[in-house]
Amino acid sequence: MRYLLWRFAVFVAVCIPPIYWLNRAWVLDLGPDPGKALVDLFGLGTLVLLLITLAMTPLQRVTGWAGWVHVRRQLGLWCFTYALLHMLGYGFFILGFDWAQLSVELVKRPYIIVGSLAFLCLLTLAITSNRYSQRRLGARWKKLHRLAYLILGLGLLHMLWIVRADLKEWSIYAAVGVLLLLLRIPVIARRIPRRVHKKPPVVTKA
Repeated sequence: MRYLLWRFAVFVAVCIPPIYWLNRAWVLDLGPDPGKALVDLFGLGTLVLLLITLAMTPLQRVTGWAGWVHVRRQLGLWCFTYALLHMLGYGFFILGFDWAQLSVELVKRPYIIVGSLAFLCLLTLAITSNRYSQRRLGARWKKLHRLAYLILGLGLLHMLWIVRADLKEWSIYAAVGVLLLLLRIPVIARRIPRRVHKKPPVVTKA
């Protein structure tokens, strides 16, 4: 209950982009191929949400506020949701759900294989994000969820393969991703100044 309002604010913030994109597609404001534009937007949204999710732990260390990590799982599940919509959009708008065409696409566009691997890893993390899986897997749970780093690498490679002609925007996301990964190296993580929110002293009545 402590972070209920904060969780709700994150929920609203993450819901706004899809509603905005779908509205633009509805009024034909996404260019000549709104379906492909939606696929691209959900793909980019997935990468952005992954970066935000990975930023929660460093933010908690720097600020000392536990609210950041309390929405980490929520953001991770939204990241998977965006990825799922990206995949469904690809199947509907690009393939027309003609799965026989998929084999042709895989040969012509190998970056689809990279994206699919990232999605399968995201699916694994989404399925095991619950408390039951944490108890069941024990120490292995943290090791499994380090797949997030692999997903980031696959996602950046997937995007790089698509936007080879214009690397400016990709370079920004890659730089943020590299920074977030560097902050997880123990030697560097120990150097991050940490703030701890101290609880106010309990006043007892005489």
